[in-house]
Amino acid sequence: MPQSIGQIIKLDGVERHFGAVRALDGVDFKVDAGECVGLVGHNGAGKSTLMHILAGTGTPDRGSLAVGGAAQTGYSVGRARQLGIRCVFQELSLCPNLTVAENARVSHRSIEGWGWRKRAAALIGDKLDEIFPGHGIDPNDIVSDLPIGKRQMVEVARAFTVTTDPLKLVILDEPTSSLDAHASAQLLAYVEKARQAGISTILISHLLGEILSSASRIVVMRDGKVVASDVAGGFDRTRLVATMGGAEGHRADRTKTEARALGHAPVKVKARPEGQREGHELVAREGEIIGLAGLAGHGQTRLLLDVFRASTGKRPDAEVTDKVALVAGDRQTDGIFPLWSIAENITVRSLARLRRGLLIAPDMTRQFALDWQKRIGIRTPDIDNNILSLSGGNQQKALFARALGSDARIILMDDPMRGVDIGTKLEVYDLVRREAEAGRTFLWYTTETEELDNCDRVYVFRNGRIVAVLDRHEVSEEKVIQSSFAEGVA
Repeated sequence: MPQSIGQIIKLDGVERHFGAVRALDGVDFKVDAGECVGLVGHNGAGKSTLMHILAGTGTPDRGSLAVGGAAQTGYSVGRARQLGIRCVFQELSLCPNLTVAENARVSHRSIEGWGWRKRAAALIGDKLDEIFPGHGIDPNDIVSDLPIGKRQMVEVARAFTVTTDPLKLVILDEPTSSLDAHASAQLLAYVEKARQAGISTILISHLLGEILSSASRIVVMRDGKVVASDVAGGFDRTRLVATMGGAEGHRADRTKTEARALGHAPVKVKARPEGQREGHELVAREGEIIGLAGLAGHGQTRLLLDVFRASTGKRPDAEVTDKVALVAGDRQTDGIFPLWSIAENITVRSLARLRRGLLIAPDMTRQFALDWQKRIGIRTPDIDNNILSLSGGNQQKALFARALGSDARIILMDDPMRGVDIGTKLEVYDLVRREAEAGRTFLWYTTETEELDNCDRVYVFRNGRIVAVLDRHEVSEEKVIQSSFAEGVA
C-alpha cells in the first residue's frame, strides 16, 4: 500500500434528521489517501445518508466536514467534484434518455466544442475497457436501452474518468449489486489498482466477502452511529456480523438436504427463451424454487418477463397455470410507485381482498400493511410515509411484502436482493423456503451464487439461451461460470 499522503475527508459529530428519524447520530468518519474503506451495516443504519453528505447531495444538521484538512462551508456537488470526490449512488443517477457518451459529458463540462461527442465517447469507452474488459457497451447506446447491470458499469466507469477536475475519492454504494460474479471481480480488481495509485474508495456492500477481501479498513454503522472501526485484518465474518447487530444464523445449504418429492407435482411454468426452439426448456413445478443463473444480461430477466406476460395471455407459447407476481430488481424503474405511501405500495397487489362491498376498507388495508411491515422488518416510524423515505433495502422489502402478501402462487424474482442486508436476506430465504413448502413456486434470477443454494434446480443462461441445467447437488460458482462461458454445453 502506498504511504498515506494526507487525509481526504474528515467528519466530526455529524447529525442528520428526517422528521422523527435520526439517520445520523454524531458520526465521526475519515478517509486517508490510498485507503479502501469498507462501510457496512444493516439497512437503515445510515450508510447512504452519510455518503450523500460526503458527495454534497445532503447537508448535515450538525457537525463539521473537512476535505484535505480544510473546513467546508456551502459544500455542494460541484464543490465536491472540484475537490476530487465522486459518488456512485445505489440508485443510479444516469440520464436515461441520453447516450452513454452524453452522460459522460454531463459530468465533464470541459468536453466542449467541435467533436465533443467523439471525445466523450473515447473517454468513457476507454475507462469501460479498463475496468470491465469485454463489457459489450457502445458509447452511442441509449442508457434506457441497457440492462441494469450495464447501466451500473457505465455509472462506475464515469465516476473514475478524469478531465480537468482531480480524482481523490470515489464512493461506491452497493456497486456490485447489479453485476454478476465476473463483472464484480473485474471491478474489485480495479478498486485495488486505484488504491495502489493513491485513489481512495469507500466501498459499501452487503456482500461481506467483498468487504473482507477488498477493504484496507472497515467501519461498521448501526442505528445512525459508527460502532466499530478497525483494519480489515481485525475482522472476520463472525465478528463483522455480530458488530452489525445480529447473528448471521445458518446459511442456506440445500445441497446437503434430501430432495423433496416434487417429481410428480403439477407443472406451473413451462417456457423457453424467445427464439430458442430446441434444447433445454425451463420447467417449474408446484412448490419448486427454480434458479436462473449466468452472466448478467444474458436473457434471465427477459424470460421472467415472458412468463409474466404469458400469465396475462400475451405470450401464448409459454405455459403458466396460476397467478403471478413479480419482485423487481430495478425497483426505481419497475418496482415502486414513487408518489405513493409505503402502505399503498405494499397493498396495491391485494386490493381485491381488502374491500368491503365495492369500496376499499382503509382499516383492513392499514392492518395488512402493518402485518407485512412487521413480518418482513421494514424500518419506518410510519407506514403512511412516502415510499422514498425508506432506504433502498427497505424499499426492496416493501416489494417482497407486495408479492408475498398477494394471492399469486407463482413468484418471479428478478435479482431482488440488491442492497438488502445479510440479516434480511436470511429471513427472506427462510420465508421463501416456507412458502415453497406450502406450495408456492418461485423463479429466482440471482447474480449471487450463494443464493442458488436455496434452489431445487438451476438453469444457466448464455446469449439468451439456456445452456445448462444443474441439480442442487451440482451447483457451484465454478460450474455456473464454466457453463456461462462454454461455447457448447451438454
